[in-house]
Amino acid sequence: MLFRRAFTLSCMAPLLGAAMLSGCAAPTADSPIDRRVAVLLPVDALLLGEQHDASEHQVIERETVQALAGRGRLAALAIEMAEEGNSTAHLPADASEAQVQAALSWNDKGWPWAAYGPVVMAAVRAGVPVVGANLERAHMKDAMSDVSLDAQLNDDSRATQREAVRSGHCNLLPESQVIPMTRIQVARDRAMAQAVVKAKQPGKTVLLVSGAGHSNKRLGVPQHLPTDVSVKVVRMRAGAADATDGAFDVVWATPALPEKDYCAGVKRTS
Repeated sequence: MLFRRAFTLSCMAPLLGAAMLSGCAAPTADSPIDRRVAVLLPVDALLLGEQHDASEHQVIERETVQALAGRGRLAALAIEMAEEGNSTAHLPADASEAQVQAALSWNDKGWPWAAYGPVVMAAVRAGVPVVGANLERAHMKDAMSDVSLDAQLNDDSRATQREAVRSGHCNLLPESQVIPMTRIQVARDRAMAQAVVKAKQPGKTVLLVSGAGHSNKRLGVPQHLPTDVSVKVVRMRAGAADATDGAFDVVWATPALPEKDYCAGVKRTS
């Protein structure tokens, strides 16, 4: 229950204005986003790590989809927001939003369609498959007891990931649950990496949209990609861009958001 509440806090923060994005025009070949994307190509996989409550990040994701599709370079859009095994590959480019949501088994309570629908539909309209990349919820219990996941990261990265799990649960997670919950995080990263590999096409780019923690080169999805898969990682950050410190290839800064204590509600009700 604590995991669910902490997860909801990070995913359900205000995403104002996102519902207006579906009607926005595609970026031109000389637009800022197209130029940003161009300098990262060619690459097999491009990872965009977002801050879930920064609506500007979903704008950038949609524009990146359109920029890659406009170049004929988008192999697939893989998303954290849908579970593995779900795909729009069988749908036509003119599929309805309801059809797309059904194909992805979309969970609007966890991931508001008003925020992410424009990103997804940009790929569908371009005739590009959207694939769920997240670990199936039914497999999370097995992941918690899978000791082999402990060896997926080196000692330093594993310790950092465990600390991220503690802080992500507002330091209220029982210590006995830190290792099992870290295994879930690793399993989710591995599932996303596998989705990227499955969608890979020669001469094209798979775009993975996820939270910034999953795209971290030292901790997340890149740790689980084969060495023959070329990858570039972008962290989108609300506020001034900081140093990448080797965890990301580049940081794209967006307007700052008001500071918010996401743990305040959990602490009051726990």
